[in-house]
Amino acid sequence: TDFAWMLSGKCRELDPGEFFPSDGTGVTKARSICAECPVKAPCLEYALRNRIDHGVWGGTSERARRRILKRRKGEALTVAP
Repeated sequence: TDFAWMLSGKCRELDPGEFFPSDGTGVTKARSICAECPVKAPCLEYALRNRIDHGVWGGTSERARRRILKRRKGEALTVAP
């Protein structure tokens, strides 16, 4: 797997704790940082592929990633031959 995208993440400039908040305000702040990140999409895909269930990745909370995975699973079932 290619991890080179990680070197371009805005999170590299900040305390990792910013992306593992304990409240909704912290999630909102982390998501706003991710919104301007050039590697938001590969970061989100990495978190989804690896089933990371803690922190904000690719601008999404744990709950949002669970919804994405559930939706994708449903879509895959409807496309099956």
